[in-house]
Amino acid sequence: MNTLNHDNGHGDRADEVSAGPLAFPCRIDIKAMGRQNIRFEALVQGIVSRHVDAQDLHAVRTRPSRGNKYVALTLTITAHSRAQLDAIYRELSSCEDVLVAL
Repeated sequence: MNTLNHDNGHGDRADEVSAGPLAFPCRIDIKAMGRQNIRFEALVQGIVSRHVDAQDLHAVRTRPSRGNKYVALTLTITAHSRAQLDAIYRELSSCEDVLVAL
C-alpha cells in the first residue's frame, strides 16, 4: 500500500493518507467554485443530480469567499463507480460558470 507521510515537526510521522484507489460505493465530497450569483447553486446541484440518485445526495454546503465575490459549493454524495465520478467532474469542468471543480 502506498502512503504519504507528513512530518508534524516533532520528529514523528502523522496523517498517513492512502494513495490507493477508492473502494466503491463510498461517500465523497464534490466541490465546485464559481462566482457568487443566484443560479450557481442550482446549476451545480442540477449537474450532480444528473449523475446521482436523490438518496445518494447527503449534504450540500455553501461557503462564500471573504469578499463575497465567489462561492464554494460542497456536495457529499455516495459514489458507486469511478466512471460516475469522472462523468460528474467532466460535466462540472465543461460548465463555464464553474471556475474550479475538486
